[in-house]
Amino acid sequence: MNETSPSKIENAKELSTDELFARLDSGMQGISDAEVSERLQQYGYNELIEKKTSPFIKFIGYFWGPIPWMIEIAAILSAIIQRWEDFIIISLLLVLNGVVGFWQENKADNAIELLKSKMALQARVLRNGQWNVIPARELVPGDMIRIRSGDIVPADLKLVEGDYLQVDESALTGESLPVDKASDDIAYSGSVIQKGEMNALVFATGMDTFFGKTTRLLADVKTQSHFQKAIIKIGDYLIFLAAVLVAVVFIVAIFRQESLVETLQFALVLVVAAIPAALPAVLSVSMAVGATNLAKKGAIVSKLVSIEEIAGMDVLCSDKTGTITKNELTLSELIPFADFAEEDLLVYSALASREEDNDPIDNAILKKVKALGNTETKLGTYEKADFKPFDPVIKHTEASIKTPEGRQFKVAKGAPQVILEMAANKDAIKEEMDEKVNALASKGYRALGVAMCEAEICSFVGLIGLYDPPQEDSAQTVNTAESMGVDIKMITGDHAAIAKEIARQIGMDTNITTASELEDKTDLQAQNIVENADGFAQVFPEHKYRIVELLQEEGHIVGMTGDGVNDAPALKKADAGIAVAGATDAARSAADIVFTAPGLSTIIDAIKESRKIFQRMKSYSIYRIAETVRVLFFIAISIVAFNFYPVTAIMIVLLALFNDAPIMAIAYDNVKYSNFPEKWNIREVLSMATFLGIIGVISSFIVFYIGLHVLNLDQDVLQSFIFLKLAVAGHLTIFLARTRGPFWSIRPSGILFWSTIGTKLLATLVVVYGFYISPIGWKLAGFVWLYALVAFVVTDLIKVRLYSLLDHSGLIFHR
Repeated sequence: MNETSPSKIENAKELSTDELFARLDSGMQGISDAEVSERLQQYGYNELIEKKTSPFIKFIGYFWGPIPWMIEIAAILSAIIQRWEDFIIISLLLVLNGVVGFWQENKADNAIELLKSKMALQARVLRNGQWNVIPARELVPGDMIRIRSGDIVPADLKLVEGDYLQVDESALTGESLPVDKASDDIAYSGSVIQKGEMNALVFATGMDTFFGKTTRLLADVKTQSHFQKAIIKIGDYLIFLAAVLVAVVFIVAIFRQESLVETLQFALVLVVAAIPAALPAVLSVSMAVGATNLAKKGAIVSKLVSIEEIAGMDVLCSDKTGTITKNELTLSELIPFADFAEEDLLVYSALASREEDNDPIDNAILKKVKALGNTETKLGTYEKADFKPFDPVIKHTEASIKTPEGRQFKVAKGAPQVILEMAANKDAIKEEMDEKVNALASKGYRALGVAMCEAEICSFVGLIGLYDPPQEDSAQTVNTAESMGVDIKMITGDHAAIAKEIARQIGMDTNITTASELEDKTDLQAQNIVENADGFAQVFPEHKYRIVELLQEEGHIVGMTGDGVNDAPALKKADAGIAVAGATDAARSAADIVFTAPGLSTIIDAIKESRKIFQRMKSYSIYRIAETVRVLFFIAISIVAFNFYPVTAIMIVLLALFNDAPIMAIAYDNVKYSNFPEKWNIREVLSMATFLGIIGVISSFIVFYIGLHVLNLDQDVLQSFIFLKLAVAGHLTIFLARTRGPFWSIRPSGILFWSTIGTKLLATLVVVYGFYISPIGWKLAGFVWLYALVAFVVTDLIKVRLYSLLDHSGLIFHR
């Protein structure tokens, strides 16, 4: 093999195909498996090398930033004033935050890498004289591959054989208009094939492709969902609140002429306790856990932020073929026209098909031919000189045929109305054809027309009826989705009568609108039509995009399923774009979620899992705000109003330390998904969090009063007494925040329950035996537990009543 590095073939555009074959030691039959092994060693895999941060650098990163800096300053101040217990505990908190954050991020990253591997592109490659489908990462320079409509170009290619391609290179050049390509042109890795089909020679792979070189200059841009933005705004609000209250405490300390160094240390750890340091980890872990669960059920989330949109989706525009139906076409009926026989119709249909394209329609026709041995034998006598694959714009395939006698003719198959236009006697047979198409459609059969053209005169050979039965679970899925507040609208390019029949079979309403009814309508009129329709027939790609757009303008959160390159714009436009099983690379790339299992039932799993994640994040939001309000306001008021520090700096650090495990466990909690689409309701979150926080402040002052005036505890013991109350009650707040009903209405997950119980028991042992703080003994600890549990039950009863009042008053629009 020539020692030619693909990086040296910079002039591939100028080289002829033969010269490139010679440079790469390849040919029209591709290369052998033995050569592939050698070239993999020489060139490496066809993949973009991501710049990976070393685990050590990533771990060190957890000790650099505003939050770690505050903890580090607090530790240094502890050492300066020789509070070594504080120094040790604060340092432990710093290390623990780093270890937990690193471990959780690493776990989330691994989950995402697993999902990415399942999304890997495939390529049709010619090796050892045989066409096979392989992972695109295994391509090497010298491979011959076939690319067709809907594919993402997997490597830099020299186009060799075929009529033409129409390629979208906007991802590389920014040019929105597609580019026409022919033999000897170059197709670049990462571009999308919109039309046509050609064979091509791979001349550059991986980082040596044009796209690979470009990625070195690009930064990865991460998007945030509305929910993430809202959560982060809450975090900013809590930081601001903490800063204001700490400033008040600091000013009061200066006014009272207290030790500024000790006050500064206390203020710093108070801010640390108030800041939601676990926020990024809880977000990423919740999303990653949910995405991994979905992957097990056949739904791969390619954009994690889309989980929020799926949770809030209230309209799903579902493709019919392959989603509602099985996409297992059978040729059910042959209707020849004029003097043609059924066998003629079947032969011409087969000649207008190609087995290697693995097209469902072609497969159904060829399967019927194989079942009839005589017809298959007859078919073998014809030579196919040229073949034009199906084009979604002209809506037909076409083949040039030669007979053994030297006779030449063309055959075409496609949409009946398109094939009819070719026929010389189209006006005479139009009425008959329409009648037959409607008869087939009323049975749920899809009609295709077949034509034969000789000497520039085309004859309409007949109609073939193809049946694609509904998935076994489609009826149940539609019913379940509607019970969950998701309105399913069927979208198909088929005849309206077929759509109505399939809708009837799966229990959907049959108000099916043809896409032509949306044309020449004002936006208001079109919105009204789209809102009331149960489905849309005879739809072109541009109609799908407009349907999604009109529904969004009506305020709906719209999901859209699709499988083809022409579905990509609508999938991108939709709030939740869903590529169904068997979708083209272009559709998968545009989608937010990709199904690996056939049918629509997977969407139910996706909706349920997304709504569960939403519930967990809402629980976290309520808990985090309530806890900050409870601790900050209680401590600040105690200092300002009573000149008393209710807890020490070390106790605040311990509180933050004990909170980390249960907070992380929220990502694994058991929750009930909502039967209605979820929407971020900041009013509900703030109302409930503020209520729980204020109740916590009142409850803490009651304990303060009991300890000071009833039990007559000295200052050190009183601080330990209050600390235990804050620790126990704080963890119990998690169980208050996670349900709208009574706390027992949804059983918590084992990991959440035991991590919460474990940290509470640990806090109790610390207080009882006095590790770094004054001991209080089991009697006082038992009193705190009893008090906290009673307060918990009473607060829960008030919480349930408050939710009921807010729902009925309309202050919270919980659907």
